[in-house]
Amino acid sequence: MDGKHMQIGEVAARTELSLRTIRHYEETGLVAPSARSRGGFRLYTETDVARLMVIRRMKPLGFTLDQMRDLLDATDRLDTDTALDTEERAALLERVRAYQQEAAEQVEKLRVQLSRAEDFEGTLRARLEQDAHTARG
Repeated sequence: MDGKHMQIGEVAARTELSLRTIRHYEETGLVAPSARSRGGFRLYTETDVARLMVIRRMKPLGFTLDQMRDLLDATDRLDTDTALDTEERAALLERVRAYQQEAAEQVEKLRVQLSRAEDFEGTLRARLEQDAHTARG
């Protein structure tokens, strides 16, 4: 194997995704190994790892598999199709822009949730400190 390909175990470690999850994404058509070894092992490239990282980042923001597939299709076409006309390129960029805006909205919602969680944790900590102080006093 030349240094350009990685087996699924290395990809799992690099992406912090389980082997099962990577295989699931392959089954759903989100990612495909770039090659197979003579023994039939899946082989992945840096491009495949980058694709899995996009998926990994979209998942906690609530994007569906169809949305992931759509975004990856748009970015793949932007990256590889040099024959795109101006309208096609603009439409693809608009699709990407829509996902960026949705991601920004989800990030803001998560910030609010995190702030509330931190407030709650602080309230509990203060309560415990108050009780500890009362017990000593």
